[in-house]
Amino acid sequence: MLPCVTFRQMTNRSDFNVSATGDNRPAWWVWGRLFLLGALLTGLTTLAMVRPFWQITALSSTRVVLEAGEVAPYDIRAPRRVTFESEILGAEARQQAAAAVEPIYTPPDPSLARQQLDRARQVLDYLGSVRADPLAFPAQKRGWILAVEELSDLPTETLNAILSLPDESWDRVVLETLAVVDQAMRREIRDGRLGEVLEEVPAWVSLDMLDEEVTVTVALAQRFLVPNSFLNVEATAAAIERARQEVPPVLRTFEAGEIIVREGTRVTPLDIEALDQMALRQPQIQWADWVGAALMATVMTVLLGIYLGNTQPTVLWTGRQLLLLVLLIGFSVLAAGLMVPAGVVLRYLTPAPTLALLATATLGLHPGLAAAIFLGGVTGVIADYSLEMAIYTTLGGLTGALLLGRIERISALFRSGLYIALTHIVVIIVFRLFEGGNQQPTDVLISLLSGVGNGGISASLALGGLFLIGPLFDLTTTIRLIELSRPDHPLLQRLLREATATYHHSLMVANLAEQAAEHIGADALLTRVGAYYHDVGKIARPYFFTENQAQGINPHDRLDPRTSAQVLIGHVQDGIELARRYRLPARVRAFISEHHGTNRVSFLYEKAIAMADDPKQVNPNDFRYPGPKPQSKETALVMLADGCEAAVRSARPASPEEVTQIVQRIIEQRIADSQLSESGLTLRDVEQIREALATSLRGVFHPRITYPPSVEKAKEVE
Repeated sequence: MLPCVTFRQMTNRSDFNVSATGDNRPAWWVWGRLFLLGALLTGLTTLAMVRPFWQITALSSTRVVLEAGEVAPYDIRAPRRVTFESEILGAEARQQAAAAVEPIYTPPDPSLARQQLDRARQVLDYLGSVRADPLAFPAQKRGWILAVEELSDLPTETLNAILSLPDESWDRVVLETLAVVDQAMRREIRDGRLGEVLEEVPAWVSLDMLDEEVTVTVALAQRFLVPNSFLNVEATAAAIERARQEVPPVLRTFEAGEIIVREGTRVTPLDIEALDQMALRQPQIQWADWVGAALMATVMTVLLGIYLGNTQPTVLWTGRQLLLLVLLIGFSVLAAGLMVPAGVVLRYLTPAPTLALLATATLGLHPGLAAAIFLGGVTGVIADYSLEMAIYTTLGGLTGALLLGRIERISALFRSGLYIALTHIVVIIVFRLFEGGNQQPTDVLISLLSGVGNGGISASLALGGLFLIGPLFDLTTTIRLIELSRPDHPLLQRLLREATATYHHSLMVANLAEQAAEHIGADALLTRVGAYYHDVGKIARPYFFTENQAQGINPHDRLDPRTSAQVLIGHVQDGIELARRYRLPARVRAFISEHHGTNRVSFLYEKAIAMADDPKQVNPNDFRYPGPKPQSKETALVMLADGCEAAVRSARPASPEEVTQIVQRIIEQRIADSQLSESGLTLRDVEQIREALATSLRGVFHPRITYPPSVEKAKEVE
């Protein structure tokens, strides 16, 4: 399991090596692979964003080649009367409305006022006690006063005045200071404007006081004034948003024959907007198009890497996962580049949400969200910088990623497809409402049907992709885990036939570990499947393990302790070989190698020491499992469930309390042996696991009721 570090931490580490990357290759290769695949994604994205311009057919000679900032070669007139909503003027109007909104602050906090007043009383009482100390020198008293946090910056003159004031004057200072603090803290003191309030403090001091008393009072009162009114970010943002939404659409109207751009004038973005609305401008590919697209693609790729580096760095540093993500995004942007410019129907049928569904199901939520946003931005550019298509694609993908969850049934994909379709409908309707009544009902209906069909197509493609991606990239997709959990899997069938007791033991461990996984929020399905296969290595020599031995027959009685230990330890390597032969994914194979960690076969080690002439000749490493220690919460759960189940089954506890004690003892042994140090489990997790395992085991290994002899005989007759 990768250490939980941020992208910045990983890029700054000088010791970045195999242990950090989880890759068996040297660090330079890992970095090279990252940059190579990043460059590939940037290139594909650049190609997708520029290619639509190649598909433009021969344009009418009435169209002009103009960009903002260029000079119009001749008068350009409107061919017909046109009214359209100006996005540029609308954005300016919304920006002005937002800038006019005054910040909203919270009301003064009375609890904060009471807190500061109480603090002022405490400090003033302390100052009174310092003044009254007859044994301390003035220098000591000044040091004691400066030790108070609020008074650490008092000027020397004020310190001397505090110590030299007569008691009668000091009493007036105390009362007046509390009164000023009380009065000031009742008012609104906005965050960031405390200095203005502090300047007003001298005006609040009673006019009956002497100058020296006023100086001390002001200095002390100012130290206890703090802001009590803070910017209400949510209310201010809501007010700004309301102001922006209340701005009506800004319409521009051109009559037929009206001059849009005069000859010799410099073209502005507003003119370009009008020309585009009337299809009077001819776009063309220039080197700047490639450079701009490449820069945008580079920025998007870098941001994608930074986001994943801070949220799920394993995707960046694991070769197969990174390659999968790049291929998924690359194919998606190319598909968008081909379909989006090809017409309204194909534009809305582009199965962009498939990317988010596949990335979420195979790599996790964060890659799914990042991929959806990445593809949304690219699609918006491909669709001639269409905000509608950018939002349509992005929200569809985000909906699929956020609502997919764990795919425990195939129906989960199609349920997400339904939500995607609903999101598409909402986006299309919203943008059609913004465009006003100029839309033909037939065009709107076609767009809506295409959006609905997109949801079903995306879910279907994601389902097919999952069946292909799992084995190809050795990923533990949920669908693949469901297949592995079926009792008719060939390896489970072998375990059932050749090591029946081990099979039932694995089922018990799976139930225990799954319950614990649900308590701590771990992957319960992965935990269950891993537990099914954690002991498959016992198939090689089933009768060397206690649960499979016939009554009274133990092959270890004829073996020396070291040989017995090697046989028992060997079931780990045997299990790994079987798992590879049956093509179990790497995360499931990890349960086989990690469920014993580096534990020692204690009873055989102690037996070897007892039999040896010189205990020092017994090598403790001969009695330890090869490991590694559990690298994930899920494998650690199986380790604990396996140990607790075996211990409770062997001990046959007579009371629920004994079950709890056994579970506690096993967990403490694993912790003391540092077996959980690399698993990522917290102390809270361990406590919840202990409770879950104890509860489950108490329900299974509960003591039987002792029946009277007559009842026992009756039960035997039955």
